[in-house]
Amino acid sequence: MTVKTYAEAVVDALSGMFRADPNFHAIGRGILGHGGHERHAHALMKEFGHRFTDPPTAEGATASMGIGAAMSGCRMFVHFGTASFSLEAWNQLINEAGVAHSMSGGQIRVPVVFHMYHGLRGGGSGQHSTSPQGMMANNAGLIVMQPTSPRDVKGMLRAALKCDNPVVWIDHSALLGRTGEVPDEDYEIPLGSAEVKRAGTDVTIVATSRAVLWALDAAEILAKDGISAEVVDPRTLVPLDENTILTSIRKTGRLVTVDEAIQTCSFGSEIAALAAEKAHDALKAPVARLARAATPVPFSPPLEKAIAPSPESIAIAARRLMN
Repeated sequence: MTVKTYAEAVVDALSGMFRADPNFHAIGRGILGHGGHERHAHALMKEFGHRFTDPPTAEGATASMGIGAAMSGCRMFVHFGTASFSLEAWNQLINEAGVAHSMSGGQIRVPVVFHMYHGLRGGGSGQHSTSPQGMMANNAGLIVMQPTSPRDVKGMLRAALKCDNPVVWIDHSALLGRTGEVPDEDYEIPLGSAEVKRAGTDVTIVATSRAVLWALDAAEILAKDGISAEVVDPRTLVPLDENTILTSIRKTGRLVTVDEAIQTCSFGSEIAALAAEKAHDALKAPVARLARAATPVPFSPPLEKAIAPSPESIAIAARRLMN
């Protein structure tokens, strides 16, 4: 095991794929953003930069090129940058990549990973803060993943890059500096497997992406009050590991969902519906849902912070269920 950052683990997975498959190519160069973590990609670009295409600001055309190359026999990685920009390629993602395999009777495969950064970023405002995971999950044919740790991102990205179906990787820039132990050997984490990030007995907190970090902090706060919180990270939204989530809910009898998207039709709401449908008899209290306020994201960082869930608000919701 080696301690690495999330950003370093991303580079490891991509480097391994470039070395293993000469037909693997990427579109978009700023895969680690433009902050302090960008340096981790320098060696990757130096060795494999000739297999990157630097596209114009035309997300629809970028997606089309990646999908077409994947259909023609390449394996592709397409970086959109901010998730809000992926909306410019909605038709390509949903009506082309997502349905190609099914509508061709299995003759066409689309081995492409679409990468984007979602959520609140500190001054991103309304045009740069979209969290489209619920929208993506609502369309058949797309695999949707949201890893949150260095170990998870390396293993899941390796699996996604070898997948014959289109994978949407909805990432968060706040995770890039997170550190953790990463196995030195090659490994893959199957898409569709959740993980219990912290075991507990009193309340289940199901969170995704950066919200997992908030949930873990909330569990620490609750522990000081004698409340044992279990934190479950689905890791893959589609396909969803229902069994791990339901097992936790049945164990604790209480559920809090945390999502950085707006609550209406959010993925947190899907988890709440899952609990109501398949674990209603185990619930000791109503489900609590925490999500971003239903308002365009303000530019002001303090106002942005005010509309988001937090460890403190998660802890308050869990205490309410305990009472």
